[in-house]
Amino acid sequence: MIYFMQKILFRWIAGLAVGLFILYLLFTNFSEQPGIPPKSERKDVSEVRLRYFDGKGEWSLADHRGKVVLINYWATWCPPCRYEMPTLVRISQTYKDKPFEIVGVTVDEDLSQIPSFVERYSIPYPILIKDLDPNVGAFLSLPTTFLYDKQGRLAKRYVGVVRESTLHADISTLLNE
Repeated sequence: MIYFMQKILFRWIAGLAVGLFILYLLFTNFSEQPGIPPKSERKDVSEVRLRYFDGKGEWSLADHRGKVVLINYWATWCPPCRYEMPTLVRISQTYKDKPFEIVGVTVDEDLSQIPSFVERYSIPYPILIKDLDPNVGAFLSLPTTFLYDKQGRLAKRYVGVVRESTLHADISTLLNE
């Protein structure tokens, strides 16, 4: 009987360890490198155009020259995206009086979930739809976030959940250029 209980306990602990490791992999941003590359190493980006979720027209990266721009690709069904959302809301509030723009791009197929998601997380920034962006297929992981400098050059790409401290440091660096 004791052997049987030990075997069950061992399997339970092993299962818990595997589950925790999988969660660690899901929520760890392995692409997160400290700092922003020098201007000379940043790539000019082909025009980024997206459609506003609420139908107000098109959003264009070119229209935001002179601002640091953060574009976050997410989905309502993505647990790491939901985990990261409060951080992005705080970031948008922290830099609302600076030359900074944040937008969220939903990759959801079922757009009926978007209004309740925006309300649940109190998202204050514009939500866009991926349909006009040819770059959406260029990444497979969610969330994926792109940070652009004031000239519209890609300064950094984050795959997975990004630490708030990393975003603050990178945004501040770009704002001070």
